[in-house]
Amino acid sequence: MSWNEPGGGNNRPNDPWGGGNQGPPDLDEALKKFQEKLNSLFGGGSRSSGGSAGGGASSAMIGVIAAVAVLVWGVMGFYQIDEQERAVVLRFGEYHSTVTPGLQWNPPLIDEVIKLNVTKVRAQSFREVMLTKDENIVDVNLSVQYVISNPENFVLKVRDPEVSLQHATQSALRHVVGDNRMDLVLTEGRAAIALEVQQRVQNLLEDYQTGIQVSKVTVDDAQPPSQVQAAFDDVIKAREDEERVKNEAQAYANGIIPEARGQAQRQLEEANAYREQVVANAEGEANRFSKLLAEYRKAPEVTRDRLYLEAIQSVYSNTSKVMVDVEGGNNMMYLPLDKLAERSQTNATAASGTVDARTLRQITDAVTEQLRRDASSSRTTSRGGR
Repeated sequence: MSWNEPGGGNNRPNDPWGGGNQGPPDLDEALKKFQEKLNSLFGGGSRSSGGSAGGGASSAMIGVIAAVAVLVWGVMGFYQIDEQERAVVLRFGEYHSTVTPGLQWNPPLIDEVIKLNVTKVRAQSFREVMLTKDENIVDVNLSVQYVISNPENFVLKVRDPEVSLQHATQSALRHVVGDNRMDLVLTEGRAAIALEVQQRVQNLLEDYQTGIQVSKVTVDDAQPPSQVQAAFDDVIKAREDEERVKNEAQAYANGIIPEARGQAQRQLEEANAYREQVVANAEGEANRFSKLLAEYRKAPEVTRDRLYLEAIQSVYSNTSKVMVDVEGGNNMMYLPLDKLAERSQTNATAASGTVDARTLRQITDAVTEQLRRDASSSRTTSRGGR
């Protein structure tokens, strides 16, 4: 049977206490046995051979060992904090202090020192697929850069601050993307989205007291899911074509509108000029008729003949054909003034290409005078024959 089974004799060979019904051994006796073993190890005599001398030597040895242990314990408490680090000291598991850079000492086995690099910029990347405001799906790749701003909160307030950062970032990203349209997320709205996500994440981390300061949030990539990438490319191309056509239309409008305005202004100016001309001509004709009326009252016959001749002259000046009825002649004669004018123009040195009214009048007068002479000579000849 085992030594600790109930019953049995007093002399149990497996009894560690060396007795049957005895209780636990005396603590002082156990310490004495342990001291005797230490004395034997360090060369000390037994108690029977030299009680007092052996006891003194063992006490001195224990003191030396204790002093060495205390020295080692004290040396183990020294540590160095770098310039970019801060240390959180926990004494018996409770927050004690935050240590600044330099040589520091804390009692080992009593204080726990947790060193943190507060200047190192850490980064985490997140990739999320989510819905936008217009119910489209986008795949966003986001990077968050952060530093530890409060070592005490980073160590003690939250169990895992970086997991809290991940959850806060995912929540803020989904909230911001859900409030924007797909085209804004994929194109020019990335910077604004990143800034809004950073603000929301920082507010959440401060509420959680994580001791993390977000320094920068960057939207690395934003694109539709691969299943609809081809359709999205077509939409982008159509949007670019729409923008191009708008620019072309605007350029055409910028060119045609000023030209149309210029033509309209020119027509207005021409109309004003025509109005002024008509009014001036009308006033001039009225003045002329008023003056003719005064002359007509003075000499009606002369004025009537003059008006008649001027009217005939204006009519003849606009025609290239003249019919001449010579008194005493039998037939009317046709004068091809256009042909005569062309012949005169060929012989003349002037190259104007047209015959003015004065030249035409001179030609007409010369031809008429010649016809009269011919008619007079013919009448003279007929009289002499009689």
